[in-house]
Amino acid sequence: MDFPILSTLIFLPIIAAILLLFVNFKNSRGYYAYGLVISFINFFLVSKLLLIFDKKIAGFQFTEVANFISGNSIKYFVGIDGISLLMIALTAFLTPICLAVSMNSIKKRTKEYVVAFLLIEGLVIGSFCALDLLFFYIFFEATLIPMFLVIGIWGGQNRIYASYKFFLYTLLGSVLFLIAIVFIYLRTGTLDVVELTKGLPKFFPLAYQKWLWVAFFASFAVKVPMFPFHTWLPDAHVQAPTAGSIILAGILIKLGAYGFLRFSLPFFPEASQFFAPFIFTLSIIAIIYASLVALMQEDMKKMIAYSSVAHMGFVTMGIFSFTRQGIDGAIVQMISHGVVSAALFLCVGVIYDRLHTKQISDLGGIANKMPNFAMLAMIFTLASVGLPGTSGFVGEFLSIIGTFKASKITAILAAIGVILGACYMLWLYKRVWFSEVHNHHIDEVSDLGKIEFISLGLMAVLVILLGILPNLILEFFELPVMALVR
Repeated sequence: MDFPILSTLIFLPIIAAILLLFVNFKNSRGYYAYGLVISFINFFLVSKLLLIFDKKIAGFQFTEVANFISGNSIKYFVGIDGISLLMIALTAFLTPICLAVSMNSIKKRTKEYVVAFLLIEGLVIGSFCALDLLFFYIFFEATLIPMFLVIGIWGGQNRIYASYKFFLYTLLGSVLFLIAIVFIYLRTGTLDVVELTKGLPKFFPLAYQKWLWVAFFASFAVKVPMFPFHTWLPDAHVQAPTAGSIILAGILIKLGAYGFLRFSLPFFPEASQFFAPFIFTLSIIAIIYASLVALMQEDMKKMIAYSSVAHMGFVTMGIFSFTRQGIDGAIVQMISHGVVSAALFLCVGVIYDRLHTKQISDLGGIANKMPNFAMLAMIFTLASVGLPGTSGFVGEFLSIIGTFKASKITAILAAIGVILGACYMLWLYKRVWFSEVHNHHIDEVSDLGKIEFISLGLMAVLVILLGILPNLILEFFELPVMALVR
């Protein structure tokens, strides 16, 4: 294919964001319309990619290369396999939803707001496409800047504290990552991911692999976020605007798990096996501890934030099981959590826009006035719980099955986390939608608007579709996962 479709996906929203800085519209709707047009173009291009992608090829497709330094040592090199394609599709799916649901809630500095989300889309897609370590690092770190601004400008009362905590945690974790990249370059003379995957383990004995693995881990673990590097996430979610929480939970925290899959496992296979028990331990602590903390929360956003920590524990556990089922489950869980957590945060935003509270104790009886909303929220609650027939079940089940082959104790403890997840999510649903009314303003609320209903409806369809027909996405990464396991 001659058309540079990946570079278009990366740079179209970035260039459009820069151009928007020099354009003025009469009202905020003009800026949102501009952003939606760009994001829909990207969505159309990704849809085309999904149709023409060859699932029978394990390697990278649609590659584009441009040399920046003589000798091919550092180059602009992009390409995708089935894993990165699905992450890009998730990004392209959620970005227009973020812009659409913000139209009625974000009225100040809308130009800059749309610019930030277009930049996030382009930079995240660049991270998933990059096949040069330096360019991955640039895209990976650059996503911090627009997200920092989204939280810091359009966030809640303690937004400055939350935005700085988010920025510093994730930036400090990446310092070791950069040092490791420089060390790899000096030792091998290349940052080509394909070449490094083939030969890097030969360059470094196990002792070196361990140190480099730890340096990569420092960056990816914060991004996931894994216990005990997770404390920035609840603060960021509570203070972020609704769309900020959607993009953060739906896409940005997937970059850490993607880093483990794309770099840590293939670059340092022996070190990854050495540290697998350590990852299992942190994953189980995250699953059980975060679930217990979620059970005690009174703020809906904070509860869903802690549930994200627990669900991402299944992802890291599945990845380091080194089994096909475990890694398959981890990837499905990444996709499922991206949709389900985004939908749950949107549900919180729907309530907050009408009642101006996120406190569970201030709510109750919403189902009486918003039946359509209650129905859709129930689907996402059950998907978060992992009910069979939803995407959440497929991801968690495969992760546990794969982990059971590697460590029976870890898999059994993870299953306890599934039970705890059912406890806090169903209790949340009961208190918010079906308990006694604690807020007289609930009598005045209206059911979902068109944009809200369409956005949540599309997510609900996707959650059920992937739960019933998981092979729709499993077949995309069957060969890359088999190659990774080998």
